[in-house]
Amino acid sequence: MNNEPKVNDEAFKVLKHDIKNQLNNIQLALEALRYEISDTDPNLKLYMDSLAESARKIDELLNNIK
Repeated sequence: MNNEPKVNDEAFKVLKHDIKNQLNNIQLALEALRYEISDTDPNLKLYMDSLAESARKIDELLNNIK
């Protein structure tokens, strides 16, 4: 027996779209920070790279869900 909740396709599409929009906002803000903070501390660069990579992976996961 499968106990996972069932989500209708339309609701899932809306949720996926909304998540991708927010993810895009995060990615744009990171790029703006990189531009604004040109001489970055190595630790700050590491954090920004980590955030960007995580956002990229989430986007890839969402793109692979049909």
